[in-house]
Amino acid sequence: MTQLRFALAQIDTRVGDLDANAEAIMAYSRRAAAHHAQVVVFPEMSLTGYPIEDLAFRATFRRAAWDKANAMARQLAADGLGGLYVVAGTVGTDTESDKPRNRLVVLHDGVVWAGYDKHFLPNYGVFDEFRIFSSGQRSVVLDIDGTRVGLAICEDIWQDGGPVDELAGQHIDVLLTINGSPYEEGKTHTRYDLAVRRAHEVNAPMIYLNQVGGQDDLVFDGGSFVVDADGTLLERSPMFVENLSYFDFDKQAERQQIGTIAAEMERDEEVYCACVLGLKDYMAKNHFSGVCLGLSGGIDSALVATMAADACGGENVCGISMPSQYSSDGSKDDAADLAENLGAHYEVQAIEPLFQSFQRQLTLGGVAAENLQARIRGVIVMAYSNSRNLLALATGNKSELACGYSTIYGDAVGGYAPIKDLLKTRVWDLSRWRNKAAQDGLGLGMLPVVGNEAAASAKTVPSVLIPVSSIEKEPSAELRPGQKDSDSLPQYALLDQVLAAYIEHAHGRADLLADGFDETTVDTVMRLVDRAEWKRRQYPLGPKVTALAFGRDRRLPITNAFRE
Repeated sequence: MTQLRFALAQIDTRVGDLDANAEAIMAYSRRAAAHHAQVVVFPEMSLTGYPIEDLAFRATFRRAAWDKANAMARQLAADGLGGLYVVAGTVGTDTESDKPRNRLVVLHDGVVWAGYDKHFLPNYGVFDEFRIFSSGQRSVVLDIDGTRVGLAICEDIWQDGGPVDELAGQHIDVLLTINGSPYEEGKTHTRYDLAVRRAHEVNAPMIYLNQVGGQDDLVFDGGSFVVDADGTLLERSPMFVENLSYFDFDKQAERQQIGTIAAEMERDEEVYCACVLGLKDYMAKNHFSGVCLGLSGGIDSALVATMAADACGGENVCGISMPSQYSSDGSKDDAADLAENLGAHYEVQAIEPLFQSFQRQLTLGGVAAENLQARIRGVIVMAYSNSRNLLALATGNKSELACGYSTIYGDAVGGYAPIKDLLKTRVWDLSRWRNKAAQDGLGLGMLPVVGNEAAASAKTVPSVLIPVSSIEKEPSAELRPGQKDSDSLPQYALLDQVLAAYIEHAHGRADLLADGFDETTVDTVMRLVDRAEWKRRQYPLGPKVTALAFGRDRRLPITNAFRE
């Protein structure tokens, strides 16, 4: 046989849910077979979900996963699909060390073939696989009716040498890699360039199959693709949605036929959809049907509320206005207008009576009195969360978290923080993009991450979702008369440049000065960032969308005397 049809099953899995993941693999396999595929490919660790972290050390979990894989193989054969090659990921066990292995398996003819164990184990950023798994030591070629398919798992193609180097000398016809590659802005082009290089090295088309969906603070964007040996893009799946597409390989053809190429997303749409998918999947996989958050009239809470409405529908968003004596009429109006635009529930809980009750006993002043207001609001948000079984959303952005410009146990309360990896300037960018998308007809529930069913039932919404005044007015916490963020922070346009250099590029003081930033700004920003590490450790998780997010990406000691 010179022709082989591969089905690319880009699916969303849930860590630990062996039954549901197996059902998805079986359903997509049946669909692929119905469309005459001989091979159907699923993401890295698709049976177990990914990443499983220390769950891998539990022998009972590993045995349950292996038993489930065997049951799937038998069921496929019983259904008359034993001839189908089902390539999936799971957790295996090293027979010598008894340590877990990140394993690619092939289900075929009623049995599980333990095909390949990941060789390179990433140990940087969000990955800690070297501590968890033992490494495979050999390259593997799968022969399917005379077509030689070389196998790799994610990191194996990111490192020079190793399995890809070995496969280059084994005259393979196709290089197949299954992946659990998390999203970050700009990464899609990096993956493509890497795949072109690897395809050229093995002189064969390369299939890059990626996971999709949210898992805690990670978002997997899908975007699976196939490139030919000369770098021609042959197939590209859409981002942020489950998808089944096909690649028809012809061993005798000089050039492979181009299939379906999904359109690329623009930059702001990509990041926005990543945040929405992270929230949507966190809710679904942890059994939340609605959210609550404080609506101040400011841009951060406005963007978070809009993302939530896109993720779960405006009717499942509860916005709480909590004005104090310092809240402006404009801010209160903006909060009410936003809730109306989103079709969200909107309630007002004035905090002044509660604030005065505390003050009669505590008599606080200065920053302590300001923080008291934020903490009263935090108590109210959590009361709504507890009494109505709603996921409380924190609305802080990355610039605020970097500088400690949030009140711990106040506006930092919540179970999920959708914009925690967005600098303030990106918050404005995405807000403008979402309004423009609404003007172009993209109403609530119509984003790709939500799905066609939700889009079909989407309600008509105003052409501007986020009030323009929320975007354009000068940022303020409104905790004292005339307060502005710029009273204690550099202007955000400057601040975000310094933060990006200091945090994401690890530039020290001398580096920042060489970058052209003035000494006062550098010293101010570094002092604020260094002193706020303890706050960030206690902040809710949220979707990673940049190359270096607070949390697993950046691990600094809280007790740290080094100063530059």
